[in-house]
Amino acid sequence: MLALVGCHPRDTTTHITVQRIFGECRANVPKGQAPLRNPDGECEIITGLLDQFEKENPDIKLSVNVAAWPGYDQLSAEYAAGDPPDIVTMHMSAMPDYQSRGMILPLDQGFAAHGINPAAFTPSAKAGVIIKDHVYGMPFDNWTQLWHINTGLFAKAGLMKDGQPVLPHSPDELIQQARQFKAKTGLPYLIQATDNERASYTRNLYTYLLDQKAVFFPDHKHIKLDTPEARRIVDLFRQMYSENLMTHDQDYPAATSAFLNGQGGVYQVGTWMIGAFNAEANTEGRPLYHAYTVKPYPMLYGSQQVAYVDGHAWVMPKRQRTPAQTEAVFRLMKFLQAHDYDWSRTGHLPSQMPVATSAQYLALPYRKDIIELASVGETLPVGVERQFAIQDIIGDEMASAITGHKTTEQALQAAEHRVNDLLFHLL
Repeated sequence: MLALVGCHPRDTTTHITVQRIFGECRANVPKGQAPLRNPDGECEIITGLLDQFEKENPDIKLSVNVAAWPGYDQLSAEYAAGDPPDIVTMHMSAMPDYQSRGMILPLDQGFAAHGINPAAFTPSAKAGVIIKDHVYGMPFDNWTQLWHINTGLFAKAGLMKDGQPVLPHSPDELIQQARQFKAKTGLPYLIQATDNERASYTRNLYTYLLDQKAVFFPDHKHIKLDTPEARRIVDLFRQMYSENLMTHDQDYPAATSAFLNGQGGVYQVGTWMIGAFNAEANTEGRPLYHAYTVKPYPMLYGSQQVAYVDGHAWVMPKRQRTPAQTEAVFRLMKFLQAHDYDWSRTGHLPSQMPVATSAQYLALPYRKDIIELASVGETLPVGVERQFAIQDIIGDEMASAITGHKTTEQALQAAEHRVNDLLFHLL
């Protein structure tokens, strides 16, 4: 019998490229081990999940690209080079930009073949991934801004009742309570990043326009901002700023540090900070020790809870793949759907109704107070493109008005004109 020199068994492993955001933390998550610290962090959870998928699916090898947030510069370069990843994390707000150009694929048939039923998605998640009656993403979460509250300072200000913070129900109540807080504590009521981080202003505007049931996108190509509803919101934050009831001249790291160090009452920031702030609340000696809770934005103009939400989804860029690679992508999506609870430990809202209604999820800290947003949260209308650019334009003009560099009317007129000009010139 002749020996077959140099012959090796054929490699049957399927290789796919996964591109994600959420940071780099491999030093903190050794292969096959639990995180050495911060087990509820975004980076730690996603790193561990992808490791677990490879372990449970030895016939699939993942090449993981960690893109700097938000990831679209790198993704655009990969498309230009003709080599996009097989599966990529994408904000729901960015999906219309790629779907309208045929750069991501509809997933309906693959979902049906792999038992992924969009009927299981939460209402807010489903609204973010369905475009023109087709599913273009496997929703991973929804996120929104929340009111993160220092309950120790609220107690000092006389704004606690039965162990819960007293929140305003109108603009006048907000001003009155903020003045009371400032008088009792000597600190600003609101902490908000205002320098180099204008997105919070835009998200405030969206939520409180929804609160007033304003139709500010009459269609996908036009925005209406020069309206009484928008002027009420900008004028409110303008007054808060002028009376020093909110922080001035802080970027995102400074604002986060201010809240961690007990330098204000309410920090308007996203779901992703719940885990970090809860850890502080359980660390003796820290300013937030036993002095933290989180709530949805209080409705100031209406009585029905609503919030602007965005979310993360997994999409499949258009590129050449083998049938085995396509199969591997859908197996990974099915795995990530099955581990929606694990991801929700970050603080983000779950994207799957069985998780959102589970006792396990609702037993996590503060989740009973925010889970309603997985159903009532609203994305911008499906089909509105360039949402990141729109967010920057609106935030820039709102900052000009709130800080007194422009009148409210000038800022909103400019924002409306600039956004409509951007949408008009889209290819």
